[in-house]
Amino acid sequence: MNKTALYYVLIPILALSRPHLLSAQEEVVRPQSCDSNPYQQTADSLKQLYSAQGFTVLREASVTMESEYEMPIVLPMTRGTLYQFIFIGDPSSKLYEVRMYDYSEKEVMYKKSMWGDTDGNIVSYSYVPKLSEYHMIKPVQVNKKKKKVCGYVLLLRKES
Repeated sequence: MNKTALYYVLIPILALSRPHLLSAQEEVVRPQSCDSNPYQQTADSLKQLYSAQGFTVLREASVTMESEYEMPIVLPMTRGTLYQFIFIGDPSSKLYEVRMYDYSEKEVMYKKSMWGDTDGNIVSYSYVPKLSEYHMIKPVQVNKKKKKVCGYVLLLRKES
């Protein structure tokens, strides 16, 4: 029996005898929204402020995050377009960070805020991509009191 025929025989047998091995690889982690959205008033105020400046909302979400773990968000961005990214973290967290990477996984933006800073629990920055490609944004917050914390992400685009 040649090697190709052997693969055709063994793979289905392994799949039937150990389906948990295949399903673990196919499992997808999906972000869960917070039970309540404690940041809705703040988000609405920010949306109103930025819409008056010509921005439109591309994406927004309330997400349950685990303290000290990044929440990756992948978004397509268009070259030369002005984007505004806003992350609102739990007020009881001590540290808030947002990193952004381009398609080649090069860090193109890093912003950090601490609990006592003037921005408090909000990290906000503008960005104009050099190329039209996917970008990954990774917000994280550190909270010593809670393992699960709520966060809110908002991505806006300036209309030309």
